[in-house]
Amino acid sequence: MSTEVISNRINALSESQTIQMNQKSRELKESGVDVINLTIGEPDFNTPEHIKEAGIKAITNNLSHYPPVAGFPELKKAIANKLATDNGLEYAPEQIVVSAGAKHSLANVLQCIVNKDDEVIIPAPYWVSYIELVKLAEGKPVVVEAGVDTKFKITPEQLEASITPKTKAILFNSPSNPTGSIYSKDELQALAEVLEKYPHVYIISDEIYEKINFVGQHVGLAEFSALKARTIIINGVSKGYAMTGWRIGYIAAPLVIAKAVTKLQGQYTSGVCAIAQAASVEAFNGDQQCVEDMRVAFQKRRDIVLDIVKDIPGFNVAKPDGAFYIFPDISAYFGKSNGTTTINSSMDMCMYLLEKVQVAAVPGSAFGSEQCVRFSYAAAEDLLIQAFNRVKAALAELS
Repeated sequence: MSTEVISNRINALSESQTIQMNQKSRELKESGVDVINLTIGEPDFNTPEHIKEAGIKAITNNLSHYPPVAGFPELKKAIANKLATDNGLEYAPEQIVVSAGAKHSLANVLQCIVNKDDEVIIPAPYWVSYIELVKLAEGKPVVVEAGVDTKFKITPEQLEASITPKTKAILFNSPSNPTGSIYSKDELQALAEVLEKYPHVYIISDEIYEKINFVGQHVGLAEFSALKARTIIINGVSKGYAMTGWRIGYIAAPLVIAKAVTKLQGQYTSGVCAIAQAASVEAFNGDQQCVEDMRVAFQKRRDIVLDIVKDIPGFNVAKPDGAFYIFPDISAYFGKSNGTTTINSSMDMCMYLLEKVQVAAVPGSAFGSEQCVRFSYAAAEDLLIQAFNRVKAALAELS
């Protein structure tokens, strides 16, 4: 059947290259190839036991009917308590909306605030779905590029130069996927001083990696008092609590935006899985040692990976301060060949590594940075050692 039957908005939508590369590696693995998959942004840990038990209890207690559209009061109260305790931010439960993952939360917000041709500033490197979700909302992505020399962080001057009367929002992510970079409080202060001058610009602050931080206390843009009234926090339980499959994200936002998101969600999905919500209450209210244990494990893995790749010539890595990715600039290899394969792009590099040494990564082009490649280190230590030694050997063949 021709794609003519499919709407223009879907035909114009790009597929996620993260999902594509993950699928390629799965297919190879299923055919018996020894692939080490470093594509997917997912903790390899299982959901902690006390959280699983809360989900089991919810099933036993027949928590299986339609939940409220914006989320159970118990969960919204737990999120409000988390924001007060962890971030020093006061939100009423009515300002919080629970959705089917942080991606759903982000999509809801963009649909609710972006009109046709509104501009949305997106610092690059960016998470793969940002551009496409803005396009689906009929907005115009305005990409502001940063490189490895600034640890992939934009400057206040770059931000100010990108703001126009048509700017509706900035989509901001710290800790960052794909780079692992974290903006310091001073760096955020400098950006906040720019944003204070433009009251028509909303801040969408994606903080899903908040709990995976190797340099100290998390700081978000909502913590600057002049910005809180126009900041929308996006967060969830997937990364910090190893609950990717439970599909729980949330926003904390000005009341008018929370009401609009609830209105939209009431037509699209209604309330999200009641059992997953019950487990998430326990995630926020229960013992937090599991979060710290996983954070420490990720930091150890980062250090193992950095120790191997520091000796790879032309593999320019900015030390990540959070999340679980490295995002090396591999452009020094462009134009090089092993005699049969020549590297001219980030996709060429990913296909070379997959075919030559069976290590799967994601091309930087998916994140707006053609010169880079993303590797996830959310994998067992022995697999990471094996994977990056394979990468080191494969790159040594290029000249």
